[in-house]
Amino acid sequence: METNADFHVETTERGATAVLTGDWTATTLEDAPARLADAVSGNDAAVFDLRQIGRFDTAGAYAVIRAGCDVEKKKITARPETQRLLHLVDNAVKAEPTPVSKRRGTTDLVERLGRGVFNLGHEFWETMGFIGHLMMAIVRSFANPKRIRWAAIVSMAERAGLDAIPIVATTTFFIGAVVGLLGANMLTQFGAQVFAVELIGIAVLREFNIIITAVLLAGRSASAFAAEIGSMKMQQEIDAMQVLGVDPFEALVLPRFLALLIMIPLLTFVATLAGLAGGVLVTWSVLDLSPGFFFQRIVDNVGATHFWVGMSKAPVMAAVIACIGCRQGLEVGNDVESLGRRVTAAVVHAIFSIILIDAIFALIYMELAI
Repeated sequence: METNADFHVETTERGATAVLTGDWTATTLEDAPARLADAVSGNDAAVFDLRQIGRFDTAGAYAVIRAGCDVEKKKITARPETQRLLHLVDNAVKAEPTPVSKRRGTTDLVERLGRGVFNLGHEFWETMGFIGHLMMAIVRSFANPKRIRWAAIVSMAERAGLDAIPIVATTTFFIGAVVGLLGANMLTQFGAQVFAVELIGIAVLREFNIIITAVLLAGRSASAFAAEIGSMKMQQEIDAMQVLGVDPFEALVLPRFLALLIMIPLLTFVATLAGLAGGVLVTWSVLDLSPGFFFQRIVDNVGATHFWVGMSKAPVMAAVIACIGCRQGLEVGNDVESLGRRVTAAVVHAIFSIILIDAIFALIYMELAI
């Protein structure tokens, strides 16, 4: 049971001594600190006897110090644990206050801008070094096929490609259905609802099949690559591989690169079929256009050109996703915060690169009139 803080002053061989009793905690102090300060004010030689107190916390220690207890002059009599707490609070009281941060001005803005430009140049330089190292690993592996780790490639292809088929097919199916619904609603107003077939065909064959596949793999594979390689980097497994004479690019980066290079065209083809299936379902149920009529118009009016335009983007998307994920993994430091930051960067950079590359392809094919 707690008792309120109290004290009494008595005269001993050491002079006036304030003998503290009860519990000196934040909940039991009440007016004891003020009364103690009044009792010993003007008496610099006062001694504090803390041996009879019960519970004691930082609030009680601060109250004793403010009352005039000089910890440095050792004018106290207390148990060792009480003295340690008094020293701790006394050091905190005497510590210099935290300086107030100055408001950032134009100089700080320019400095941050310059640092950002420098970091951008550094990232570009490191990326070029990564690509060069990867190209050398590819040349060495294909010059000597025995160096290729086929088991790792097959395993990565299964995890990054085959396991992604359900989510890719489901997503593109609904994308095709949404495009079909929008086309049916808009074109019906002009009596041209039959052209919803061409809209679905061009949108799915040329853009949505590869875009949806690449974005999903950026979220699945780029983050997984960065997390796996980054975890190995944190545990110094990559350093151990280098000590043993194993090139991390041949053992870790190249299998992931080749696996995505093989699987993204397959996933894009699956996405194409799923997107067209979603469009067929909508046109059949909403516009009463049969599947045979749908595919006949696709063959006659859309053709295979748009399909090959979409497929031509797949290898580039695969290379970008794999390189970004692996490079961010190799840049992980020795702490978990760095791992999380690099995994996030892998996904963001991959999605940004996908959109940028698709825009570049669109400009190129527009100039080629394809």
